[in-house]
Amino acid sequence: MRVLIVGGHGREHALAWRLAQDPSVSALFVAPGNPGAAAIATCLPVGLDDLDSLVAAAQAVTADLVVIGPEGPLVAGLADRLRDVGIACFGPSAAAARLEGSKRFMKEIAARAGIPTARFGAFTDADAARAFLDEMAPPYVIKADGLAAGKGVSLLANRWEADAEIVSMLSGKFGAQSAQIVIEEFLQGEELSLFALCDGKTARLLGAAQDHKRAFDGDQGPNTGGMGAYAPAPIATAALQAQAMSGIVQPALDAMAAQGAPFVGVLFAGLMATPAGPKLIEFNCRFGDPECQTLMPLIEGDLARVLYHGATGTLDEAPPLTLRAGASLCVVLAAQGYPDRPKTGGAIAGLAQAAADDKVQVFHAGTKMEDGVLRACGGRVLNICAQGDDLAAARARAYAAIDLIDWPDGFYRRDIGWRALTASSDGVA
Repeated sequence: MRVLIVGGHGREHALAWRLAQDPSVSALFVAPGNPGAAAIATCLPVGLDDLDSLVAAAQAVTADLVVIGPEGPLVAGLADRLRDVGIACFGPSAAAARLEGSKRFMKEIAARAGIPTARFGAFTDADAARAFLDEMAPPYVIKADGLAAGKGVSLLANRWEADAEIVSMLSGKFGAQSAQIVIEEFLQGEELSLFALCDGKTARLLGAAQDHKRAFDGDQGPNTGGMGAYAPAPIATAALQAQAMSGIVQPALDAMAAQGAPFVGVLFAGLMATPAGPKLIEFNCRFGDPECQTLMPLIEGDLARVLYHGATGTLDEAPPLTLRAGASLCVVLAAQGYPDRPKTGGAIAGLAQAAADDKVQVFHAGTKMEDGVLRACGGRVLNICAQGDDLAAARARAYAAIDLIDWPDGFYRRDIGWRALTASSDGVA
């Protein structure tokens, strides 16, 4: 099977690394890819916003399957375009991708399907939004309705900050993506990322991981696209995952099919584990980042074959996938100044030494080769993943690998996995 992965960051490098191991894959391509992906696949220099060229590239390499990584091309309709020319695509249509493309749409689907989630309101008028806040207690949750690269959610501790954020978003903080905002009731609990493979009618649990959104240790600093993740998470018990699949994922799948927009691809459910059970925070329509990097090393089975079954509506006929025993942990190395003004251009060395351990993977997220030198060209630049018999061993291996990397312009959190390790030391897990 000839497989094309669309995307150029850490998630897509991790997918390429994993699919390259599958016996069903005879040729692997990544568009546009990155220097890390280029070591294991053929990279095609096509921009993610150039749908015509992406479709032409898939045809040129005679792809049997296209796996779309980022949300942007999905919301723009790349999956529709590929299916129109007869290419199997693991990714939702533009209509189905609205689950991520519009938080208001997602909340309305959840309400229609009876999915447990926070009370919400959607607004384009600042006065109406502030009036809705009068009914809420802090902390206040304010979200850009559209795509904002994982940074469009603000959690505000007091009313003055919340009022200011309403004005900021509606005045163009995220451009057209925040021309409408969603305000939600704050959910108390522990967050969790759950991933299900879907073919429009059937959902199969892939796994769950726990992300770290804040930039700095102790969950301090600005919100980011994710600074690290680990799996398994103690909060993701088998019972909780089963409850989420039956009470959140499958109802959403049924609701989308009922309105003529069946969801094909990865349904990423951001959950809050509450005393009353899991509640939906949001849906995303793709593999998470960095959760994908964390989960890929744990997956056993022919993943490419399963994704093909998902793309062709036959997931119930797909071979099994399992998660191997042990733990996996991913640490994001970001450029100084991220998420606001990351410092780019700095040289990076030591990656071969860092990846010398066969239980360590270095996934490229924002790198480029320039005159034979690897340089940073983004906010989140590298993902260092490691596995171990338990989470403590995986974390120790990941940080030991990071110590071998020479990149003065980078920074990272030193407490990835703290929730699980704290719970374990307290005898809770």
